[in-house]
Amino acid sequence: MLTLQTLLQDPALELRPLVPGPPGSLDQPALWLHNTELPDPSRYVRAGEIVLTNGLWLHETTAESFVGHLLTAGAAGLIFGLRKETPRTPDDLISACERAGLPLVEISIKVPFSAVTEAAADIYTEQRQDALVGLVRRGNALASAISHGAGATGVLSVLRREHRLPLVVVDRMGRSLAAADAELTPEQLRTVAGALARRPPPLELDLGDGTTATIFLVSAVSDIDAALLCLRPVAGLSRAEQDALEQTARFLSLEVAKQQAVHAIEQRYASELLDMILSGAQRAAEVPDRLRSFGVDPSAPLAVCALAFAAGEPLPGIADTVTDFFLGHGIAAVVAAGSQDVVAVLPWRRAAAELAVLAAELCDAVRRRFPDQRPVAGLGELASSAAELRRPLVQAREACRLLRRRSDQSVAAFAELGTHRLLLGLQDQETLGGFADTVLTPLREYDRKHAGELERTLRVFLANDGQFGTTATQLYVHVNTLRNRLTKIAELSGRDVTRTEDRVELFLALEADAMR
Repeated sequence: MLTLQTLLQDPALELRPLVPGPPGSLDQPALWLHNTELPDPSRYVRAGEIVLTNGLWLHETTAESFVGHLLTAGAAGLIFGLRKETPRTPDDLISACERAGLPLVEISIKVPFSAVTEAAADIYTEQRQDALVGLVRRGNALASAISHGAGATGVLSVLRREHRLPLVVVDRMGRSLAAADAELTPEQLRTVAGALARRPPPLELDLGDGTTATIFLVSAVSDIDAALLCLRPVAGLSRAEQDALEQTARFLSLEVAKQQAVHAIEQRYASELLDMILSGAQRAAEVPDRLRSFGVDPSAPLAVCALAFAAGEPLPGIADTVTDFFLGHGIAAVVAAGSQDVVAVLPWRRAAAELAVLAAELCDAVRRRFPDQRPVAGLGELASSAAELRRPLVQAREACRLLRRRSDQSVAAFAELGTHRLLLGLQDQETLGGFADTVLTPLREYDRKHAGELERTLRVFLANDGQFGTTATQLYVHVNTLRNRLTKIAELSGRDVTRTEDRVELFLALEADAMR
């Protein structure tokens, strides 16, 4: 580091301190050297520069004025070069520097200023070389930590060998991936997630309680996938610390990308398990092995829990929250994210009533993670083994779907709710689809060719429990027009909406089509 002190330590420069300045002044980092003979160099001297001069300005201005201009510019110190005309440093210059608190150093008449510049360049070169060597060594250590599976925690440990900083790695979902000498509250984690969602994200973040964090972005698969947070303001970090943090953030992108890839594979495998279960006998033989791969005993009694938010589709991160919940309870579970819910399959050897208690705790954990959402959880009956999972899965999902429409209940088993959709869900999908197509395709073909609204008319009519007046009002048509449409529906489908049996079939066809 270039300072007046490092220059004084070089005997070849023959420097002699005359005014040390305030304590620590000689050790202050210097920006560079500035050679000047101007009476007022304040417009050209940069803050932090060491000024070199032979005093040729002494015939044009006073030492007091010259030193005052250096203070205005923010000079780090003054080196006065002796020459034949001034074999010793003027007393008034020494006095002016003492009064101003500006460090003053005298250089021998035999040493040119170019020698000082060369010495400063050597110091900078050595400093830069040390920094590059440190960068390479740190990079090797970081790469080794990742290749040996040390994870984000191992990456932070490499950084902390050089810099004892409070650090946290947080992903864009607000989950803490690793920490060192720091811990964020759930509210602070949500604050970080919100900051990472901004475009562009802030470089500093107020975490409350007087804590300011500097953010170093981590980009992996997406634009911004995580952040390395140092719980200090950027002004409190040295250049070396900032460089080390930026390098560590780049290596963390490799670790985060690896975690995301593993997570994506696990999610795909979990989602495939649901497809296997719903396929019934066609893929039943594959289910036990897939459960074992997740640490779930396929021969044990199994429970199925479906969780969703009451409003809208699942937010990103809900599946991870559910997984973390079961891990925290020491329960091996397969957690798969569907288009409308998240399903967990887990071993359960206790009473069904205790499962409802666990599901309520799960809802509470998800609510804490997503405070603006209302989670609901549906439960199916217990399956004696993997071969019996299809029915509980359909039950749990249907119970969850029904709970989304209720505001008075967050957890329920299907046995408490019961619905026709369970019967549909237990049918073969191909058979179910064929039934729906048989009933609805003639209506859709007619609508396509004649720009009609037979299918919409049927849906509104059934939704209004067969009330002609209400349906006609909603469709903005006359009751006679409605009757004509219903007659055409009966003609095309072979089912009369005025007969209970036929009305049930039409309703089930619409429901089966929706379930597809």
